[in-house]
Amino acid sequence: MRIQDTQPSPLSGYLSQIDKYSLLTPEEERALALKWRQEGDSAAARKLVLSNLRFVVKIALEYRPYGMRLLDLIQEGNLGLLVAVDRFEPDRNVRLTTYAVWWIRAYIQEYIRRSWSVVRFGTTRAEQRCFYQLRRERQKLERQGVKAEPSELARALGITPGELEKIEARITRRDLSLDDPAYLDADETRGERLADDGAGPEAEVIAQEAGRRARAGIWKALARLDDRERTIIERRYLRSRSATLRELGAAFGISGERVRQLEARAKAKMREELEELREIALAG
Repeated sequence: MRIQDTQPSPLSGYLSQIDKYSLLTPEEERALALKWRQEGDSAAARKLVLSNLRFVVKIALEYRPYGMRLLDLIQEGNLGLLVAVDRFEPDRNVRLTTYAVWWIRAYIQEYIRRSWSVVRFGTTRAEQRCFYQLRRERQKLERQGVKAEPSELARALGITPGELEKIEARITRRDLSLDDPAYLDADETRGERLADDGAGPEAEVIAQEAGRRARAGIWKALARLDDRERTIIERRYLRSRSATLRELGAAFGISGERVRQLEARAKAKMREELEELREIALAG
């Protein structure tokens, strides 16, 4: 005989628990809010939170199309509810849900933006507006019998078609793990199938040899200079801090202009030596 597993899911268990807390009348809500605000009564604040947990679920359900776990969305919405209860001012004559909805949505939306991509997304007003309104505006235009062209969507969202194209690409393309299988029932991962754009062994050897020859050529060109010219080149170009013409002039007891002339002469000698080395290499 097969016994059916009647263990409730975490979500159904949570919904069953919060269903036990009754809704508050406006008078009860105001009284509890005043107790919390004026007396710091934590029990009153707790009752305000518990009685509105079902409202958080209702808001979280609106964001299910984004593919996040509903329990995670609810948890983030509950954090927003806690902030709302803490800041709620009953003397403004509005219900807690009217005020809390903004905090609940803000926390849920921020969670979705954080979870959507490892790359930070939704940092500009245009991105945030598109992320949550793109689907809504497309459906609205289609209900009006208007084809949801990029130009129409961009106009409805108050952005340019170019901005819409970039943001829509970010929204519709989710992150992929390089550790996931390359295809169904494959042992090979996506990362293993990526082409290696780096230089091959032969290219690396050639580059290393070219670098070695270049360094040898520079030192050979430096050897062609006299001591003063070599010192000027080394202190001007081969040290982490480049010496100024004035500093070198003071060191040699000459003017900065004279140092510049010596530097120009040294460069000319080095260019000549390097050109000769290049011609020899090409001839070989």
